[in-house]
Amino acid sequence: MKTISMLLAGLLVLITLGFLLPQQNFENVKIKSTHVAGNVYMLEGRGGNIGVSVGEDGILIVDDQFAPLAEKIRKALSDINKGPLKFILNTHWHGDHTGGNRVFGKEATIIAHTNVRKRLSTEQHISFFNRTTPPAPKVAWPVITFDQSVSIHFNGEEIRAMHYPHGHTDGDAVIYFTRSNVVHMGDNFFAGRFPFVDLDSGGDVEGLRDNIGKIIAELPEDVKIIPGHGPLSTLADLRTFHQMLTETIDIVKARVKAGKDLETIKKEGLPEKYASWGTGFISTDRWIHLIYNSITGKDRHGP
Repeated sequence: MKTISMLLAGLLVLITLGFLLPQQNFENVKIKSTHVAGNVYMLEGRGGNIGVSVGEDGILIVDDQFAPLAEKIRKALSDINKGPLKFILNTHWHGDHTGGNRVFGKEATIIAHTNVRKRLSTEQHISFFNRTTPPAPKVAWPVITFDQSVSIHFNGEEIRAMHYPHGHTDGDAVIYFTRSNVVHMGDNFFAGRFPFVDLDSGGDVEGLRDNIGKIIAELPEDVKIIPGHGPLSTLADLRTFHQMLTETIDIVKARVKAGKDLETIKKEGLPEKYASWGTGFISTDRWIHLIYNSITGKDRHGP
């Protein structure tokens, strides 16, 4: 039973990262809504978790999953608040977080880091999976971009988007709901799983580790955290994720310094306590491969 559950967990995360999969069936996807704190809700469906701010000013969402889910997402939003959708914040460019832009961008203002617009408006290639993504339609491109940070004063609080460079991608934004005491991490944080780091899009495993350390230092103990993928989390969960990043990167770096090749490093594996972290989309072998690629600049193609 344990083996079956691990395989199912891996399949679930594989499906959610659908920017890597050309064909999907969204018919049976259900959108789950959870009140997080204050004005903020989290929607789970297929793709990256959606953050939602609701109130007298209307609705703001953080990420929007896939275009075929737009009407289901719209219904879930309406069940929370009948106000209009005013703003969309994208945490990065990947299609499981921005696919709905092509629908919702017709009615709401899209805001993202400058590099998100650059990547959505041009063809992108992810060599680790040998996958090319064509440009998104213009309606899906952010119309307001920022380099360091931007604030939206909405529903009685400052919603602050902060850029953290060269982590998951080169366009990552972490979203702070300052009064509700909630933060949306985007794909800087895969809760309880090894993350995907998109090296072709300016990602870097050591940059991700360092960014997470900086973010932890800025957050209060009682903050609620929406991860890019996985369940609603706490600061303790984010610290555990940071510890995993630090330890596994150090292990691979030490083996590279000792002159070991990639296949030997994979065979030696990682400590048993991280076995469950590799049951998702990024297996233990893939995570070792990503670390190796990032720190050496070699062999950018994955398994």
